[in-house]
Amino acid sequence: MLFDTHVHLNAEQYEEDLEEVIQRAQEAGVSHMVCVGFDRPTINKAMEIAEKYEFIYACVGWHPVDAIDMTDEDLIWIEELAAHPKVVAIGEMGLDYHWDKSPKDIQKEVFRRQIQLAKKVKLPIVIHNREATADIVEILQEEGAAEVGGIMHCFSGSPEVAVECLKMNFYISLGGPVTFKNAKKPKEVAALVPIEKLLIETDCPYLAPHPYRGKRNEPGYVKLVAEQIAELKGLSFEEVAEITTANAKKLFDIN
Repeated sequence: MLFDTHVHLNAEQYEEDLEEVIQRAQEAGVSHMVCVGFDRPTINKAMEIAEKYEFIYACVGWHPVDAIDMTDEDLIWIEELAAHPKVVAIGEMGLDYHWDKSPKDIQKEVFRRQIQLAKKVKLPIVIHNREATADIVEILQEEGAAEVGGIMHCFSGSPEVAVECLKMNFYISLGGPVTFKNAKKPKEVAALVPIEKLLIETDCPYLAPHPYRGKRNEPGYVKLVAEQIAELKGLSFEEVAEITTANAKKLFDIN
């Protein structure tokens, strides 16, 4: 059984065929998913999906690209939602220096406030990092994020950075890019990180694995990620599926 730890089934790309996408995922062996909301509309939709499907959970937070839009009311709302039995993490949060919608100082402030909230509600955090590795590591250390731990989502950093994150009680999550032929770093990270600290994800509808690269991604394709990791680590597919699922259940406190 496979656990896709990061899906955006709440994205408009699934408006026409959500039921079929979920069914295909189950047929591919996906037993659990976490649907991630990162602003008002996507959080509402993630909650709706998590309440409808027993095997789908929700993660709620505020995306760094939209940090400038987050209000105090939004943060209070996220804290209230954290008490819901289907909410298993806070995020995705972090820093994104690729897009310039939200100034860096505002992104950092919103990031810090969400870490503090996660510590208050005792839930792990899901980290979005784009071109901001040094600042993210520094903030996680300064805010004592190791207390709750969490996930370095769709990890694209170096093996050295992965080691730093492991020290801070974080799991390394790999998605479609680990299957790309030219993806040197994700493959090195997959080989290096102990299987007990690895998670798998699709980040669907984005970052579809080979041979679907460039097309709409879906949770059923997480199997291809697990197969690639198995090959890189010299393990069987079944071992990778079993251990990464156990890792996710442990982190998200799912029995």
